[in-house]
Amino acid sequence: MQSSEPTSKFIKVRCPKCKNEQIVFGKAASVIKCLVCGRVLAEPTGGKIKVKARILEVLD
Repeated sequence: MQSSEPTSKFIKVRCPKCKNEQIVFGKAASVIKCLVCGRVLAEPTGGKIKVKARILEVLD
């Protein structure tokens, strides 16, 4: 029996406009906007998100 490790991760990103750091889900189903300035940081693709910001680190 295989372990049920999740295949998705949380990703810390930095907004290119206002430099706010935010943690997003790697398989989000909706558009993720910066909580400070409202710029789109990531978009859903049906699987993993398309990140439009600088990735700082991938969290386990």
